[in-house]
Amino acid sequence: MNDTRRIAVFAISMLAGYAGCEATPPEPAPVTEAVAQVQPENESMSEKIKITIGDQSFTASLDHNPAASKLRTMLPLKLRMSELNGNEKYIHLSDRFPTDASNPGTIRTGDLMLYGADSLVLFYKTFPTTYSYTRIGRINDPAGLAAAVGSGDVTVTFDSE
Repeated sequence: MNDTRRIAVFAISMLAGYAGCEATPPEPAPVTEAVAQVQPENESMSEKIKITIGDQSFTASLDHNPAASKLRTMLPLKLRMSELNGNEKYIHLSDRFPTDASNPGTIRTGDLMLYGADSLVLFYKTFPTTYSYTRIGRINDPAGLAAAVGSGDVTVTFDSE
């Protein structure tokens, strides 16, 4: 037999051998269902702090970021916060904070933010904004916050819960 014929016979016998076999796909790996626990944004793994204004206390959740971590290390803090714009209380701190400022679009009642690298701001009204802030946390239930802070300067205590 010449080489061409041998190759043809070999190829035909190989194909004939495979023709009788059914290809069976490999068994799929068993599927295990993962159960995701979904928690509200900034609530999962957040540290709670207590914010006291007069005789009212509020619980706030701090974010997990360098600015919030720095605030945690400074607790407890008793600050005299100034009124600004009829919607926020602020104080310029002597320490500079790490920043990651962005525009939130809307400020919500109870937001605790950093303006620049050294101004701590507690917002007591919801409003749209064009300014950028570094988010530190948020009061979980801000009902009564506006009444607690009043219209002038106010003393606010931040402490671990």
